[in-house]
Amino acid sequence: MRRAKLVLESGDVFEGIAFGYDAEAEGEVVFNTAYTGYQEILTDPSYAGQIVVMAYPLIGNYGANQKDVESAKVWAAGLIIKELSPIASNFAAEQTLEEFLVAHRRPGLAGIDTRKLVRLLRKKGAQRGIITTAEQSLDTLVARARNLPEMVGLDLASYVSTAEPYEWERLETAQYRVVAFDFGIKRNILNLLRQVGCKVTVVPARTTAEEVLAMRPDGVFLSNGPGDPEPLGYAIDTIQQLANPKFAKRELPIFGICLGHQLLALAFGAETYKLKFGHHGSNHPVKNLITEQIEITAQNHGFAVNRKSMPKQLELTHLNLYDETVEGFRHKSLPIFSVQYHPEASPGPHDSHYLFTQFTRLMEEYRD
Repeated sequence: MRRAKLVLESGDVFEGIAFGYDAEAEGEVVFNTAYTGYQEILTDPSYAGQIVVMAYPLIGNYGANQKDVESAKVWAAGLIIKELSPIASNFAAEQTLEEFLVAHRRPGLAGIDTRKLVRLLRKKGAQRGIITTAEQSLDTLVARARNLPEMVGLDLASYVSTAEPYEWERLETAQYRVVAFDFGIKRNILNLLRQVGCKVTVVPARTTAEEVLAMRPDGVFLSNGPGDPEPLGYAIDTIQQLANPKFAKRELPIFGICLGHQLLALAFGAETYKLKFGHHGSNHPVKNLITEQIEITAQNHGFAVNRKSMPKQLELTHLNLYDETVEGFRHKSLPIFSVQYHPEASPGPHDSHYLFTQFTRLMEEYRD
């Protein structure tokens, strides 16, 4: 049994037991309130540069498999839990959580008071931190944590994005051509686009508007992703061109999720800001202001759109019931809309799957 500890930039220390791959982890420490889904969380590119704390105490009891990953690798820098299940009791399990982390060369820390850690992060905000087994002085480790890059100003989308365009699993009966920007896209987004009849071409984050329009898409999708949206000037410029009917020579339907939602807001002149500790979990209530219904949503973001900065041509459509932050908007005259949360979450609530059908209806209406 290897002893390990988490050292935060605040100087707080949590000591526990190391599991998974024998290595250090560095990054922004955030907590997730979901009961399940640790495998999807670990492989979500939106967690690049972050160490994830699971608020639910028992983790690992259903193991891991290759079917439920959201990308080809683990993007989270490390995992922190209270209790690690030594067995994987599930018909689909192919390996234990620890074996999964070892295979993906990611460390974990167990045996700490995660409730105390979550309360600390809520009070002090997301913290830069280090998981380590090294015998270094506390002062040295705290100094190292404080020297880690801050999330504000980081363009992580370029880091996680695909290097080359590719076609997602094609449906022979596909009716709509969609170009999906990969700012950190999740596989289940692609699966749901496919299920509603879309032929999807995934393109790198730095793809130009001219390159997109040359593919003659019926619609454009802006994906989730990690980091701060403001440094992605290249993406903001491209979105402005695609959203401009004069440049695109048509009114082109655009649908954004999470980072894509933030980039869309910036493209229309709104502002974004860093949340104190972010929204991460599969149980967050959001009010649909159009239907007056409450949706239980999955969330994973550390930045949000400043509601007061939204221009008049954007209409607020969804509101977070925890803190009244912006969860969705639509353009008043163009076929453009977005949400901050994750309607594709797996596992997670299905309340918001209608958004993918809404996208196809716009593509049908505005087709060339």
